[in-house]
Amino acid sequence: MNVDILQTGSSGNCVILNGVIALDMGVSYKKVAPHVRGLQLVFVSHEHGDHFKPSTIRSLAAERPMLRFCGGDWMACKFAKEGVPARNIDVLEAGKRYNYGAFQIEPVTLYHDVPNFGLKIFSGGEKAIYIVDTGYVDDVEAVGYDLYLLEANHTRAEIEARISEKQARGEFAYETRAAMNHLNREQAEAWLARNAGPNSKYVFLHQHREERNKDG
Repeated sequence: MNVDILQTGSSGNCVILNGVIALDMGVSYKKVAPHVRGLQLVFVSHEHGDHFKPSTIRSLAAERPMLRFCGGDWMACKFAKEGVPARNIDVLEAGKRYNYGAFQIEPVTLYHDVPNFGLKIFSGGEKAIYIVDTGYVDDVEAVGYDLYLLEANHTRAEIEARISEKQARGEFAYETRAAMNHLNREQAEAWLARNAGPNSKYVFLHQHREERNKDG
């Protein structure tokens, strides 16, 4: 499958798969504009601003009157508030497969501080899964998929060091909460070891901004 990562991390998230599926929409319309004409479906995992940008949803709904938007029932009212017609909103249920012709999708329940879905995608005989913003993934099964788009935004040692440093300075350590609601690298790699095949590809998403900067 063709993957175009427009942005990932706390400042915004959007991945375009095969040019037709947008996985989350937490970026500006300007950033997604080059892909708008080809989009068939916009999936939003949950309501947090780095995954759901209201102004971009409004622009997409106005620019593409037939574009479909989908997510859990918690997203339906969010879409409607931004001008998406009810007929264009698909309310998804975990474990149920939905057919969009050239591709099918199946949501999976994830565990965050708000309701959240991951997504399995089936297209042209290939299988992919998208998982972000969850503290637990062991009950998700995706054996032998072709592509894994998986959150892994810190190692256990890194997050523990940050918490200790802030506590030593008497500062609030938001990382304590982040560690409960986001997979660490060890969790992601252990899950991949149980699911990925010898020819599978994977991309770690949701890298911290400071880590991305270190890599240039």
